[in-house]
Amino acid sequence: MRNSARPLQQIRYLFCFYRTDISLNKAGKIDQVSIFVNPIACHPNGAIYGREINKDLTYSMLFSRALCSTSEKFSIRDSSNVGGVGPLLEYEKRIAVGELVGGDSFQIESLRALQRLYEELVEHEDDCQLDRYLSSKKSGRSRWLWSRLMPRSNYSPIKGLYLYGGVGTGKTMLMDLFYNQLPSYWRKKRMHFHDFMLNVHRRLQVHKGVADPLEIVAAEISDESILLCLDEFMVTDVADALILNRLFQHLFSNGMVLVSTSNRAPDQLYEGGLQRDLFLPFIDILKERCVIHEISSSTDYRKLRSAEKGYYFIEKKPTGLLTEMFNQLIGPEKPCPQVVEVVMGRKLQVPLGANGYAYFTFEDLCERPLGAADYLGLFKKFHTLALEGVPKFGIHNRTAAYRFVTLVDVMYENKAVLLCTAETSPVELFEKIVTVTDAQKISPRSSSRSQRYDDIDLCVDNELGFAKERTISRLTEMNSKEYLEHHEVHRLARH
Repeated sequence: MRNSARPLQQIRYLFCFYRTDISLNKAGKIDQVSIFVNPIACHPNGAIYGREINKDLTYSMLFSRALCSTSEKFSIRDSSNVGGVGPLLEYEKRIAVGELVGGDSFQIESLRALQRLYEELVEHEDDCQLDRYLSSKKSGRSRWLWSRLMPRSNYSPIKGLYLYGGVGTGKTMLMDLFYNQLPSYWRKKRMHFHDFMLNVHRRLQVHKGVADPLEIVAAEISDESILLCLDEFMVTDVADALILNRLFQHLFSNGMVLVSTSNRAPDQLYEGGLQRDLFLPFIDILKERCVIHEISSSTDYRKLRSAEKGYYFIEKKPTGLLTEMFNQLIGPEKPCPQVVEVVMGRKLQVPLGANGYAYFTFEDLCERPLGAADYLGLFKKFHTLALEGVPKFGIHNRTAAYRFVTLVDVMYENKAVLLCTAETSPVELFEKIVTVTDAQKISPRSSSRSQRYDDIDLCVDNELGFAKERTISRLTEMNSKEYLEHHEVHRLARH
């Protein structure tokens, strides 16, 4: 499979935008196939991908050379398994057809880093054991038992990429561009960090009682996906923080390549968290096994979307507006209490639900001991949430603020719609949530300044202070015309 797909990959790599026709007929001879050429796209290192030269001669030479690089015959169906030309050229192609806005040099630099990684992975496909068809068929547990008899480290020859930057700078879009260009036959997986950690905890429950369950879990994960793409890497939970160090030591030792996005630089992860000294070795191994790249763009692309319509309503006291809107959206179906099953046998009570719409008060969903697992379970069954009474956040409801941030993250990842009433605008909801640095600017302490001048509801929390910008940005996009139209198309497609 790998050898039969490689010729097509080479052809796609060389030809990108301008279209000509070449194909194989039933006799196996070249007849007509649609390919694209981009004569102006530049290699990250400065080389030109395509040139204005004799097209007939060039196409014939390149096509023949690609076909002759393996003795195996391939069928047209193999083309579905072949990756693309890389994220940089795909980005240029989408700009050319108007799907993306160009001109952001910071995104271009990040794409060059992703393109370099893409090319290294293609070149070292065998060394990295990316081909799922050639990988060992032993189970994670069997592989773990074998490793106990023949212990060895098998670090990948390729370093991964840790991409971080401000909110709305396109990190998720860039990761998806990269991931979608990879061959389908590779051992790869793309997950949100919340999903990844829930998956790890589920596996740990299965292997409970084993001497080192993390080693088995790491073997299972790396057996399924040697290339792991994690979106929105963030650590706020002490249990997760203590797991990550040993887990990733095993994963990297198994040859895993990590590609991740985050709002935080590695040294800022879990800053101020409980027992952070036990987490610090993870930061060291992360910097050792990944190239660290910052997107320095100050543009928040989510806020560039048009907000011609939306479902975010500001009201100080309940007026019945949310109930009225909810009933209009669900149509003739009568809403009733429902139950959603989440991980490890837990169940979430939904006060009212109908036709894919769920209704909660803020107290029900964010002031009870719920977390990402509950929210993920909720949006597997419902595509729209009506949430009543989102308050301003401060020190008095700091835990609820964390849950609201997680809720918005899960909704955004699942392309769900939020219909809500809130005390004030998204920006003002979080104005009392600040980082330590911001707090020192607002209310610097000195011998001449009394505590009575401080804002008693000011919440000084680095993790929440950084996360609030992402939440504000996502709330803005989730109420844009483009987001809601995309949701409607996606919802209709599922039905």
